[in-house]
Amino acid sequence: MLDSRLSEPGDAVRRRRRCRSCGRRFTTYERYDEGPLQIRKRDGSRQLFDRAKLVAGLQRAAIKRPIDRDQIEALVDRIVAELRAEGGTPDAERLGELALRGLKELDRVAYVRFASVYRKFEDVEQFEAELARLDAEPPLQREHLFELPRGRGSVRPHDQAMELPPEAGNRAAARGSAGE
Repeated sequence: MLDSRLSEPGDAVRRRRRCRSCGRRFTTYERYDEGPLQIRKRDGSRQLFDRAKLVAGLQRAAIKRPIDRDQIEALVDRIVAELRAEGGTPDAERLGELALRGLKELDRVAYVRFASVYRKFEDVEQFEAELARLDAEPPLQREHLFELPRGRGSVRPHDQAMELPPEAGNRAAARGSAGE
């Protein structure tokens, strides 16, 4: 290994490496993958988490608001991190509440729009009640919202070689992680 550092968004480790066989240099990006996230729907069924569906819903709520795509993507990243930190199979309700909490930080109008669809408002009184609750709630503690679990470090075992191609004993492990 020649160099190792966090990539720009901070979601991956960027490594500069040298091939043992030919000596060429190349870059790899390593991300921790916990596998698919499943959500328990209101009817009790389980469904794979669909990131694109959540992004689309948040974007609909943010139409013509001063929220850009990067802010929405960052919010979804925080929501996924929170759900994974809690473990198990989260409820769709928990997913919706985290989305509301995040939108409340970004834009109150987008928050009310999302809440109106998510909570199925049927009349103006429900909008007014949501606005009253929005004004009455204290601001969220920024340091506690969407905290990542502590102790998340490298996913690479300390004794594993950092150069490629892997030695004979590590080839099976390399094949398993090649799709990342």
